[in-house]
Amino acid sequence: MFMTLSLRNNCFKAGLIISTFSLFIILTTFSTIRPYYPEVSGEGIRLFSGIIERIFGSLLDSEPYVPLAATAGAVIYSLIGIILIYYFYEKTQSPEILFIGLFIVSFAFECIKIMIPLSKAMALSNSQLIMGSRILIFGRYFGIFSLFTSSVFAAGLKVQKQENFLLVTIAAALIFALGIPIDGLTWDSTLFIQNDFYNSLSMVETGIIIISIASFFIAAYTRGSKQYIPIGLGAILIYLGRNILLNGDTWPSPFIGLFTLCFGTWLSCLKLHRIYLWL
Repeated sequence: MFMTLSLRNNCFKAGLIISTFSLFIILTTFSTIRPYYPEVSGEGIRLFSGIIERIFGSLLDSEPYVPLAATAGAVIYSLIGIILIYYFYEKTQSPEILFIGLFIVSFAFECIKIMIPLSKAMALSNSQLIMGSRILIFGRYFGIFSLFTSSVFAAGLKVQKQENFLLVTIAAALIFALGIPIDGLTWDSTLFIQNDFYNSLSMVETGIIIISIASFFIAAYTRGSKQYIPIGLGAILIYLGRNILLNGDTWPSPFIGLFTLCFGTWLSCLKLHRIYLWL
């Protein structure tokens, strides 16, 4: 027995509130934080973490307002995405869509990155920056684990209560967020505060996403539905778009990343809706 539609839709409504609040925070602080982006971006370490930056290297210069554009794009994606998920899936029972919706909502936590320019404007303490960074890390890993859980359900996992998996997803994200040592005085050029396990965690993150993508393709075989193949392709685009959007510091990144992310999400959700439309 899966989570009731009423309870699942309440989760979507909670996500809608989070996304709306995040956008509200950005809009109300925009005039305050905007002048400080050149300063804080100049203090950031350039890691060439995004796909675009890895391909073109030093041919593209880091731009100070790219983190602001990427943050705003991520939050708007979260808000519009969860609205569409709720509208099209309000009466459709699908165990995968709950966690895809939560993955979309996780992008609302990217608004936390405005704390770095805000710290210059309002003299926020180092402990406040660390707390904000932990919230951001929670949001990112909550999204990753939500996408993973969705793929596991697609591959044929049958459980009595989806609520249990939701609690496990939250707990796993909290373990990462609370257990990572964070340096509140150092950030990269995307305004992501650094930690001692940055490279190792990036590898873990990539591994989880690759397993998630593979699970969607496995679902095409285990469930005998070719519709899961384009869902897997959409998951690849979601991963690429997410990486480009969140890890880029040059102007092509927020536009290419957001477009790829949106297209991948649309493709996966469209095919998933068609699968359950006939059930």
